[in-house]
Amino acid sequence: MTNTKSVFNWSGGKDSALCLYKVLETKTFDVQCLLTTLNSKYHRISMHGVREELLDLQAENLNLPLLKVQLPEMPTMEVYEQEMEKTFKELKNRAITNSIFGDIFLEDLRKYRENRLEGLGFKAVFPLWKMDTTKLVHEFIDLGFKSIIVCVNEKYLDKSFAGRIIDKELVKDLPANVDPAGENGEYHSFVFDGPIYKEPIPIEIGETVYRSYATPKDSSTSSYNCNNSDAKPAESGFWYTDLVRK
Repeated sequence: MTNTKSVFNWSGGKDSALCLYKVLETKTFDVQCLLTTLNSKYHRISMHGVREELLDLQAENLNLPLLKVQLPEMPTMEVYEQEMEKTFKELKNRAITNSIFGDIFLEDLRKYRENRLEGLGFKAVFPLWKMDTTKLVHEFIDLGFKSIIVCVNEKYLDKSFAGRIIDKELVKDLPANVDPAGENGEYHSFVFDGPIYKEPIPIEIGETVYRSYATPKDSSTSSYNCNNSDAKPAESGFWYTDLVRK
């Protein structure tokens, strides 16, 4: 394995899982830990809304240390960047030099992350960049990964998609204006089984609720952590399906 020590930006969803799978398979980077931002008020993964307890189970199954960045419910860009800068300074002290993301084609987000991280002495790495998202989703499914949609943006998808398993039937059902991988923030997911896990994560599907948010002008949606990769309009509505440990 290479000596290039890296942090892997982990959202708990399918893009992160497939990206990590490829990184571990190729042994391109020495992944030292996972990095995830959390909503400190509700103890859930930012944007995805997944309980922190389930995130912990993912890290345990991956046998990787998990570094958490606790953020307020609606952080300003200034607060977000302060917390991330503090975190990356800690990583730099551990001789970590690369930050890996599962982003696929959001140019502005990539440029933002590269610029921010370069200023902190890190290189941003994008193993899935510009890959065909339809092929990636089918590869994800064929590899045996199992994932469930935990959040949908009502701008693109209705409530019926929340709580659905990501399989080939779901891919067929997605509207034409929705990216198969949800790269424009159409949906977010939680991976509960797959070839990178020691064992499946036991989950039960809870209730599905609707939440709407007014987005401040200095929102952190352009952040360089993978959990905040979708740009929200001034008023955004989302359907969240809760997952609980079985």
